[in-house]
Amino acid sequence: MKSLTRRYPSTRRERGQAMILIVFGIIGLIGAAALAVDGTNAFIDSRRADTAASAAALTAALTRIEGGDWRAAALAAAAANGYDNNGVSNTVELNTPPLEGPYAGNSEYIEVILTSHLRTYFGVVVGIPTVTSVARAIAQSKPSEMGEMFPGYALVSLAPKSKCEVHRAFSIHSEATINLYGGGIFVNSNNPNCALMSYGSGSIRIRDASRITVVGGADIQKPKLITPFPVDEGKAPIPYPPPYKLPQVGCGSKVATPDFESGTMTPGVYEDGVFPPEGIKYLEPGAYCLRDDFILKEGQFLEGKSVTFVMEDGNIRFSGYAEFDLSAPTSGRNDGLLIYMPSDNWGIINLNGSDTSVMRGTVLALHGALRINGLDALKGGAYHSQMIAYTIEVNSTDNIEIQYKDEDNWDTLTMPEVILIK
Repeated sequence: MKSLTRRYPSTRRERGQAMILIVFGIIGLIGAAALAVDGTNAFIDSRRADTAASAAALTAALTRIEGGDWRAAALAAAAANGYDNNGVSNTVELNTPPLEGPYAGNSEYIEVILTSHLRTYFGVVVGIPTVTSVARAIAQSKPSEMGEMFPGYALVSLAPKSKCEVHRAFSIHSEATINLYGGGIFVNSNNPNCALMSYGSGSIRIRDASRITVVGGADIQKPKLITPFPVDEGKAPIPYPPPYKLPQVGCGSKVATPDFESGTMTPGVYEDGVFPPEGIKYLEPGAYCLRDDFILKEGQFLEGKSVTFVMEDGNIRFSGYAEFDLSAPTSGRNDGLLIYMPSDNWGIINLNGSDTSVMRGTVLALHGALRINGLDALKGGAYHSQMIAYTIEVNSTDNIEIQYKDEDNWDTLTMPEVILIK
């Protein structure tokens, strides 16, 4: 008797289908692995490329300011971060000015375009052998420029912070009136309520298109006494110390010597008490380095042409009805600099005088307090000065005139800047 064997022709077919599903499953797993591993690596490489491009751009900008080979420095910075510009796995392109965008055509800006080709581990199985990342960074190299400090401002309060009751950044009160020509007022304090304070009958009159600019807020008791009004509040602050090359002025070993017979004095270091000595009326041109107070009493007269006063220590006090005619040098490294109070002197500059007194040149007190208490303009008395101090207070009954012209005052170099744009 023959045995009967049942055949199942579909079994082999099902096994083939299962094999296909397994293959697709493996491909799916490889795809997931590619996404997980290669995707993570691509993300890390993109971040590294961004960092390398930024480092290269900043290095290039800084090196260019210093006068070095900025291209070589940029490529070295990129190589130090893993991108050696080998033309295969990565390229580093340097452009100045940038090829496109808002800075195209401006040679102050350096553009770095870093392209990285990262080989995949699993992506090659699904047809993605490499992942390309492109990083772009731009840095600005702003060189030093010679010019006035704080262009457009005749009175500048440097203090980045202030209080309303004490240590006010800028205040005007009593019956003082400031008439400003050639520049406005800048107040650097970020106090939101009273960076600039005007109370009583204190009045500010700016006689041209200059502005009153305040980083924080203003507390103005009588708006009709302020021109222009409203003031510009909430503006960007300036760094402190200010971003300028500060005066490099000194007297060396030279000693200031008085001649009491003629009433004159030669420039140099003076450390024999209050300046000027009794009986001195005329100062010869040059720098006077003072280590005590500088006081002009009521009725006292002092004339000095082409002079600079360096207040290494002590305060300045010009009393009411003192008569003076003081002007800064018109050439040399102290050109336009009349009074300089370095940052380690937290003294007070108290200015008053007769209605014929005249000052010409910059007053710069980095940590000092400037108090303008008079100099009535009725008979020609005036400050032809840019006045920059940590804090400024105006308290007087006089009509104070400030006529600021850049050519009468001190110019200096702005500090070079390196800024990463992107």
